[in-house]
Amino acid sequence: MAVCVAVIGKDNSPKYIRCSDETAALQFHYKVHTSIDIIEEKLNTGNKMAADIRELFLGLLFSTEEHKIFGYATNTKIKFIIVLQSTNASLRDNEVRMIFRKLHSAYANAVCNPFYVPGDQIQSKGFDTAVMEIMGVS
Repeated sequence: MAVCVAVIGKDNSPKYIRCSDETAALQFHYKVHTSIDIIEEKLNTGNKMAADIRELFLGLLFSTEEHKIFGYATNTKIKFIIVLQSTNASLRDNEVRMIFRKLHSAYANAVCNPFYVPGDQIQSKGFDTAVMEIMGVS
């Protein structure tokens, strides 16, 4: 399913990035960092009243010949980015939304750990397992 999953903090620093192909990790890091600008642009457009009741799912941020990049932003300005292969054309927006909901739930479980220090890298085995499940890696 997904080839790269990233969690970006409110200060736009990466908290977690997992790629299915570690040899192409640099390429995925570049795509993730490029999409941060698009997310910031989407979050800053519109009036501030609508920002309180806005949709968390940001949709397709951009696509290349081989990948589609989707975004999701929480109310606390944590950003989730998923890179999917473009050949997976059967994936609908509702299915991508469900992937982001699973990721958001796993993130909430990881940061609710009393030993997690807010703002640090995410090093939870449970979160890693959930991301691997989303990526289709067992």
